[in-house]
Amino acid sequence: MPRATDRVGALIEGITRPVWTIESPEGVALDVQIATRGERFAALMLDLIFMALAVIVLVILLVVLLFSKANIPVGLTIVMFLSFLIRTMYFIHFELAWQGRTPGKKICGLRVINRAGGELSPSAIIARNLTREVEFFLPLSLFMNLDASGGVWRQLILLGWAAALAVLPFFNRGHLRAGDLIGGTIVIAMPRRALRGDLTASERRTPESGYSFTERQLSIYGTFELQVLEEFLRRPGTNDNNRLLEDVCRKIRKKTGIDEEIPPGNVRRFLEDFYAAEREALERRQLFGHFKADKTSEG
Repeated sequence: MPRATDRVGALIEGITRPVWTIESPEGVALDVQIATRGERFAALMLDLIFMALAVIVLVILLVVLLFSKANIPVGLTIVMFLSFLIRTMYFIHFELAWQGRTPGKKICGLRVINRAGGELSPSAIIARNLTREVEFFLPLSLFMNLDASGGVWRQLILLGWAAALAVLPFFNRGHLRAGDLIGGTIVIAMPRRALRGDLTASERRTPESGYSFTERQLSIYGTFELQVLEEFLRRPGTNDNNRLLEDVCRKIRKKTGIDEEIPPGNVRRFLEDFYAAEREALERRQLFGHFKADKTSEG
């Protein structure tokens, strides 16, 4: 039976990612969502853009501060060397400093973890990222530097090498590239949510100061629906989310038989009052051994 939190995530976020089960050092089985190939590609492209910007800034600084026309070859050599260091150390530095994240992964909501569930070690990070040089940068640089005299077979071999490593994530369940296989890592998705504090603790409502509901109205929904409503209320107040809350409000009023019209400016207040009352009613019933998992349950 799927967990309630999994059902909420699938309903709210449309999650279609495969799940990887790892075992924590304490022996607890944990399900994590595997990052999709598209998410990983987007994160890589962002990181490459940031790396390119860093190299461009470096070139500008060196040209302005250090070099004249007389020593351009020396400057180019230094730039190429420092560019190699940036390319090699970018991923290693950020994944070590940011606990498995680079700027691109952070923007895309991704993180590198130990595939077996243990600590993400520096050796694993170094191994997975040094392999990237062989996977991506080396064949790309060799291919870009080929000329017609290099022979068509050499070009095909380099292209086949790069293609074989590039398609590796399409042939395993964890979308693992060669670096992940060697380093024992996996890239997972960590959906970002705009969290606030406890929705019922920040402001206790009374029937006189807000909306009130009968026991019959509060008996219709269960824990699952309450979790869904909480996820909606935790979202930031954008126009799209406000329209979504208005739709949720209409459905709750129709389901519970509330005829009172709720002005658009009071929709969130109505839903927060309903959430607080529903949560209190569910917790009160659980004290007497009655658990209602969702609206289809008899609890």
